Amino acid sequence: MERVDVAIVGGGPAGTAAAHAAASGGASAVVFEKGVPRADRDGLGPDSTDAAGILDYWVDIMDIHPDEFPDGVVLQHLDRAEFIGPTESCTLTSTGIDSSYDHFGYTFNRARFDDWLRERAEDAGAEYRIKVRVTGVDSDLNVDGEDEPRHVVSLAGGEEIGADSLILADGPQRTVTNRVLDSYLPDSKQASELLASPKVNHIAYQEYRRFPEEVFEELKTAIKFWWGVMPGHTAYPWVFPNDARVCRVGLTMPIGLDIDAVEDRDEYELLRPEDDSIPQGSTYIRRLLEWQWGDAYDIESDFPLVEGRGKRGGTETYSISSTKPIESPIEAGIAVAGGAMGTTSAFHEGGDHVAVRTGAIAGKLAADGELSAYNDRWHEAVDDELLRNVAFAELCRGYGPNDWDQTFNTVNGMLAADGSNLLKTSTLRSGLSGAKVLYQYKKQKRSLRKGGYVQLSADDYVY
Repeated sequence: MERVDVAIVGGGPAGTAAAHAAASGGASAVVFEKGVPRADRDGLGPDSTDAAGILDYWVDIMDIHPDEFPDGVVLQHLDRAEFIGPTESCTLTSTGIDSSYDHFGYTFNRARFDDWLRERAEDAGAEYRIKVRVTGVDSDLNVDGEDEPRHVVSLAGGEEIGADSLILADGPQRTVTNRVLDSYLPDSKQASELLASPKVNHIAYQEYRRFPEEVFEELKTAIKFWWGVMPGHTAYPWVFPNDARVCRVGLTMPIGLDIDAVEDRDEYELLRPEDDSIPQGSTYIRRLLEWQWGDAYDIESDFPLVEGRGKRGGTETYSISSTKPIESPIEAGIAVAGGAMGTTSAFHEGGDHVAVRTGAIAGKLAADGELSAYNDRWHEAVDDELLRNVAFAELCRGYGPNDWDQTFNTVNGMLAADGSNLLKTSTLRSGLSGAKVLYQYKKQKRSLRKGGYVQLSADDYVY
């Protein structure tokens, strides 16, 4: 049987960051990636589907500065984020969080970013095996790892790979992760049930469209989000600028939303009276473009799909993990990182920064033989970020169009009081509404720290 120190399931940002860290620490590391075809990549690679944007302080969380990237990864430097409601809107030109990065953020080519992460891992000495499907993992916690491996990874071709440490980074669908975790969980709390994709994931859809020059010039340094225009918890469309006048126009929404359960459906701009079910992503996108630019342009001819980008035909559909993370069964020598652990959702718009950071932590600890410290270390590194995301997601649960308008009106008052940081005491100068938002946010964070922060805790596992 082939033996390695660290076996990594999944070759996206978390998996390749883990491989790089493990190999840099002197461990033998191998990544197993099933591989998917993309129109914008030669050959197979990970499922590089994402809106692909990074905010300034995310650079420090990811611990990789964009100056390290080769040409073609960074597409646009950003100076603002625009949040648009049915009638109110607000614009942020600062995240209010200290950062080593000089811009508000950047957008990037996710496929090229993933390819660079792979090259970086391979240059460090890791092995990346593409077109390989993991069918199962058998673990024996009673072996010492010297004569027999702690984990045996079975591949679709019949091969078996022994490893002392296992890092699961197979993304938000958790194809392998859930099966592995089930063996360490009681029947009453099985991961395959608790973390089933339709329950905890959102579905995202995006199109690559070439914008008219004058429109692209106006928005090429901004990321735009529309809230309260389509139903569903943290459901919203967006526009992210790329290069060559191309923008990613996309949306995220809950899986399996029933239109009959939508209250005040006539208040949602992107719904129509004749809709007898939740519209498809392509329908939503067409309605958004018509709403924003249809008076001045013909959408199909002036905003054409760019078929050579994305997964295929200029479009892609993908899952986004839930906003609540899981802790890992570290006593079994297993770490779950990135989307598989539920940390890639910053309000459901992505989270490559956290995926890279958690993967790197897992890889380094595995190389050092200290994987038992993984849960503590990732909490130390990204707790503040994940608490913010979960708190905001819970705070807006149940919001309708009017709630988003009121929120943006309040935020404008808070920005007038303090233009950089919305979440500190000086925002009280914005009046009762600002004080209420601040109080609710801090109350939500406190409650999450007391046990509502993770979906699975380390104490849930049975060895």
